[in-house]
Amino acid sequence: MRIVFAPDSFKGTVPADLAAAALAEGWLHERPGDEVVLVPLADGGEGTLDAVARAVPGAVRVPVLGAPGPDGRAVDAAWLRMPDGSGVVELAGVSGLPLLGGALDPMGAHTVGLGMVLRSALRDGVSALVVAVGGSASTDGGSGALAALGARFRAADGRELPYGGGALARLAAIDRTRLAPPPPGGVQILTDVTNPLLGPAGAAAVFGPQKGASADQVADLDAGLARLADLLGGDPGAPGAGAAGGTAYGLAAAWHAVIVPGATRVAELAGLPAALADADLVITGEGRFDATSMRGKVVGTVLDLAHRAADTPVALVAGSIAAPPPPSVTASIGLADLAGSATAAQTDAVRWLRRAGTELAGRIRPNHAT
Repeated sequence: MRIVFAPDSFKGTVPADLAAAALAEGWLHERPGDEVVLVPLADGGEGTLDAVARAVPGAVRVPVLGAPGPDGRAVDAAWLRMPDGSGVVELAGVSGLPLLGGALDPMGAHTVGLGMVLRSALRDGVSALVVAVGGSASTDGGSGALAALGARFRAADGRELPYGGGALARLAAIDRTRLAPPPPGGVQILTDVTNPLLGPAGAAAVFGPQKGASADQVADLDAGLARLADLLGGDPGAPGAGAAGGTAYGLAAAWHAVIVPGATRVAELAGLPAALADADLVITGEGRFDATSMRGKVVGTVLDLAHRAADTPVALVAGSIAAPPPPSVTASIGLADLAGSATAAQTDAVRWLRRAGTELAGRIRPNHAT
């Protein structure tokens, strides 16, 4: 059998590459004669840069040292120079929520660091940009990134606003005369959500609480994003505009960036469609499988691509399984069930991923019966 291992990261526990390797190791323990292919994936959030770097020969990491993180503290980041002259940038590595270390700042966190990484890529002369925006710490509508790219966001008295979404309600004018232009080949924004910028399904209402925002702060942030949209233009109602605290909207409005499904684009860059062409089985996974997993996430994308590839069977491994997998999933294993508890599974996730691989190899035979 030829088995493709194409998981997402198990967020906060195991990166996608280690998850794929552990699953494959477990499988080969039971079936050492099988051929395994590792295609670790991401959905536009944390791990996107790593997934693309491993999949594309000749891709080169370009360091950006001392960029401001979401709270202003310096972080070392990087972007990926692709062999075709384009660049790949990951927001999570420079403006991501984990960089706050638990000290959440829903009103002050910003995306300035992302803008600094984008500037580095522009100075290098990239022909086009792919920007993965998942996992942000802020709700600033991308204003921090645009400020780092030369835009100026001013209050009524003409002074520049401080960074962060909490200041946007006082926004009176935007000066774009010094905004760096996008690369000639354009910009793609990779996201795993379809939320608009504003309202009850928007960036502040849905994701603000995850970033520490109270109900009053959510209302203030939404009002600030509405003010930004009034002055910046674009389409705040576009699907995905609310991604990364509205960063997708900001880059789309100011740079004419195109918002695309992140998991699908990363799978293309990583070569998953080609890997599935002659596969007998694909094993995918993530930290938690639930109702959202089929909507723009890695698991749903793998299932869709496998269906297109002559209905290649799919098995699922997740840290926890909170919703019934679709009928197209041949077999599924929850690490929490295998280990006896979620805590046990998280404490030694690699061990239980290996065990899951072995279990699946024993259950799934060449005729795909379980």
